Amino acid sequence: MYRGCKLKFIPQPIADVVVIETTMHGDERGYFLETFRQDRLEHAIGYKVNFIQDNESKSSKGVLRGLHYQIPPYAQAKLVRVTEGRVLDVVVDIRKYSPTYGQHVSVELSSKNKKQLFIPRGFAHGFVTLSETATFTYKVDNYYAPKHDRGIAYNDKHLAIDWVIQEEYLQLSEKDRNSTSFLEVDAPF
Repeated sequence: MYRGCKLKFIPQPIADVVVIETTMHGDERGYFLETFRQDRLEHAIGYKVNFIQDNESKSSKGVLRGLHYQIPPYAQAKLVRVTEGRVLDVVVDIRKYSPTYGQHVSVELSSKNKKQLFIPRGFAHGFVTLSETATFTYKVDNYYAPKHDRGIAYNDKHLAIDWVIQEEYLQLSEKDRNSTSFLEVDAPF
């Protein structure tokens, strides 16, 4: 019998970034879990968020996507998770007024651990696929706006992100290979 799921909201070292864990109910037939509750998320983060679009990508091992962000008025908050495989998910604080400006949080998300990550506006986001393939899904609270899209170099020395996979095995898009340095961030947050 289903008795409801518990969502656990775990604050991260950077304020406003939250890992979400859920209770899974299962038996020999399979499992059930609650992946999203608007009211509980808003209670945990302390403000309203209106997700308006769901996205999904599939990547092979070593694919690195990021670090991406959009500038206002098209900045985006995201709720991300992995439905197949596993990734290392990374968020970088690009809020210039923040005491953690330039710092990052890394979290492994997988279909096994069922963790999710809430990323508020004012953060650059990226992930690298650690398994043979991974399906990555996410909700956003603003539409994609190409003219407001920006990127930071994944290997920027000021950020010193450990992507876990050796650089020669990373697969990057042309856009991500040509992203700007952290010192050139165009982020009016």
